[in-house]
This record gives sequence, C-alpha cells and structure tokens, in this order.
Amino acid sequence: QAQLVESGGGSVQAGDSLTLSCAASGRTFDAYTMGWFRQAPGKEREFVGSITWSAGNIRYADAVKGRFTISRDKAKNVMYLQIDSLKPEDTATYYCAARLPFRSEYRFWGQGTQVTVSS
Repeated sequence: QAQLVESGGGSVQAGDSLTLSCAASGRTFDAYTMGWFRQAPGKEREFVGSITWSAGNIRYADAVKGRFTISRDKAKNVMYLQIDSLKPEDTATYYCAARLPFRSEYRFWGQGTQVTVSS
C-alpha cells in the first residue's frame, strides 16, 4: 500500500532550524506533485508549499516564504522541508501529501510530525 511517512520534527527554540523528511513507500511518486501542510492546535490545516515532479515549480504560502525550502530526491523517493528561523507561530503538526499533477486534491497523506517552537 502506498504510504508517506514524515519525520524530523521536534521541540526547538525560536530561531533554530529543522529539516523535515517525507519518505514514500509502496509506489513511486516520481510523477506526483508533493506538498507540505501544517495544522496548529485549534486551527484548520493550511497549505505550506508544494513541488512538482520535475521540481520546476515550487510554491510557498506567504506565511513561510523566505524561511521554508522544499526539495525532493526522486532516487530516494523522499521530499524535504527545510525550515529556517523558526517562530513560535510555526508550531504545528506538519504533513506531507501527494497528488497527480492534473488533480486538485491530494490523494495520499502522511500521519504528520510535530514541530514545537518555544520563545
């Protein structure tokens, strides 16, 4: 069964950096657009960023632009989210997801990894 598993979260101080990973298994996601989402306590899940299969189009939400960097390694079937200059408001559960380029909805989702940022 196709599966996405996030890792790399933890408890850090404001200003620190983290790199989250999303490992895929069960199938190859080479042709998929991959995305990162996050959900803070009491808030709706929000879009963080995405990267196309060719890595030719990378998009970020305004709230994270300039601090978050998405990349992917197709050989390893892994997507990354590098987070710099972490802020307390970045505290959330971070999810990775995958969708076909011609689909508007993400079909595959991971279980999430927790990021907690303290002042």
